[in-house]
Amino acid sequence: MTEEEARATITQNVSRETLARLDAYAGALIKWQKAINLIAPATVPQIWARHFLDSAQVLPLAPAGARTWLDIGTGGGFPGMVCAIIAAEQLPEIKWTMIESDERKCAFLREVSRTTGVTVTVLTARVEDLPDQNANVISARALAPLPRLLDLTHRHLAPQATCLFQKGGNYATEVAEAKQHWHMSVEAMPSRTAPESVILRIRELSHV
Repeated sequence: MTEEEARATITQNVSRETLARLDAYAGALIKWQKAINLIAPATVPQIWARHFLDSAQVLPLAPAGARTWLDIGTGGGFPGMVCAIIAAEQLPEIKWTMIESDERKCAFLREVSRTTGVTVTVLTARVEDLPDQNANVISARALAPLPRLLDLTHRHLAPQATCLFQKGGNYATEVAEAKQHWHMSVEAMPSRTAPESVILRIRELSHV
């Protein structure tokens, strides 16, 4: 998918104001990338296709009525910051928290929040060091194998919460390994940006 196609796909579903915020975010990414490795250098010409659209597809998978969203290992803001920008108009009731251990990346995320006017909480921390967050939704992209992700996140989930984890082609093996230790309802939702990838929507999580 080209950059023009990816941007046009997002444009179909957001307001002019939201698109302007995403444009500002893209500009900040390019500017800060010169000093901080926010995204893989090879993907800089593909911000809309590889990062923005890839992140935006996660938002519609959240459960109705979600109020608190925790994005872990946020890095340059994926998928959390993209989803937060889109949700600012579409789902303003959601409160967003971004978890990132790199202080420089946190400074970037706070700057994006300031320049776009989208309120998010950015915590410079490792998720395993945080007190319980009681989140309705937890998202992560390319952070860790699924068994490790579940170990990191389960205590931060509110009752009836949902995990949205973006995974690559090895997801089936990861799910099988995770099921040795966890009961869960899991759906593999096809990715719109990478044919071999999925978004795992996990609910009803409990230890075996």
